[in-house]
Amino acid sequence: MKRVYMDYAATTPVMPEVIEAMEPYFHDKFGNPSSIHSMGQEGRDAVEKARGQIAFLIRCQPESVVFTGCGTEADNHAIKGVAFANREKGNHIITTTIEHHAVIYTCEFLKSMGFDVTFVPVDKYGMVDPGDIKKAITKKTLLVSVMHANNEVGTIQPIEEIGKITRETGVYFHVDAVQTFGHLPIDVDKLGIDFLSASAHKLYGPKGVGMLYIRPGSSIVSLLHGGEQEEGRRAGTENVAGITGFGKAAEIARQDMQKEADALTGYRKKMIESIMGTVSDTYLNGHPQIRLPNNVNFSFDFIEGESILMYLDAEGICASTGSACSSASSEPSHVLTAMGIPVERARGSLRLTMGRWTAQDDVDKVVEALPRIVAKLREMSPLVKEKCGWIKYL
Repeated sequence: MKRVYMDYAATTPVMPEVIEAMEPYFHDKFGNPSSIHSMGQEGRDAVEKARGQIAFLIRCQPESVVFTGCGTEADNHAIKGVAFANREKGNHIITTTIEHHAVIYTCEFLKSMGFDVTFVPVDKYGMVDPGDIKKAITKKTLLVSVMHANNEVGTIQPIEEIGKITRETGVYFHVDAVQTFGHLPIDVDKLGIDFLSASAHKLYGPKGVGMLYIRPGSSIVSLLHGGEQEEGRRAGTENVAGITGFGKAAEIARQDMQKEADALTGYRKKMIESIMGTVSDTYLNGHPQIRLPNNVNFSFDFIEGESILMYLDAEGICASTGSACSSASSEPSHVLTAMGIPVERARGSLRLTMGRWTAQDDVDKVVEALPRIVAKLREMSPLVKEKCGWIKYL
């Protein structure tokens, strides 16, 4: 059975070109990049080359890029680093109700440390109003943190408008760009971004490596202390192979971004039109147009998303109900409930995300299988019988 992968938002396969670029740094060029001998300097050269490749993708200077172990670490570094470095100036942080848990839980931790956090609401499409951000800013506000695009429903946020507000008010602006880095154009100066988080494994690079862009002159403290790696901003021996792979993936993304986005937008359009036109009591979650090219998120009334996943998996289709980091939770998505979606409907959500190796046949298979699976599950669902007045659902 051919497997169809529809979970690119969770992680992506590593490109062969990336693996080829990484391979020498596991054996022939294994030197520690902090060593001054020639083998160490081979590693140092590889790290700096990757730094340049990544910086070019977001139009910043290479020295503004700090390598981390993942996107979560980059989020933590930005938010905690600004909060602890600027305590004498204020204690207020602003974020939204639909952020990744790497941001939400970091902000909750800071609340336990005496900081104030405002969670700005979103509309029914998962979009934040820049005006609400502006209203939330006080004289004690240190940082605004808003994701570029939501990892579950794909809605793209008005980052440029928010960046103008933070510039005018002198507040730092952090953007979690894990879902958009290498997939959408990013210019940190044009968007007014002071800190930006990204992760290699979301753009066909290896797991275990991320980055944080830090605008020059920003007041931020390090999250990890030890050696003087990354100009003293992130202690610990660099993951040379992983960083090399990240750089190569960024280089390829710059070349292929528009072509891939155009193809995925077409697949997304067909999937949405086919499912919405075939399956009744189905809802599209997220903004209908201002969304990631590869993201489709549905809610199906009267059934649960986990059941859909099991049946899809039995037919060789891999998907998700939301964030991979929350896949073990039985609670409905905090993103969907923050959008005002009823809990019962949120439990029936399904996220389908496509990528570089998605083909028309893959989309066709999903479009054929999903209506059939939903119909079968509804036949067994007490909730459908309740709707028809047959039994009372307990």
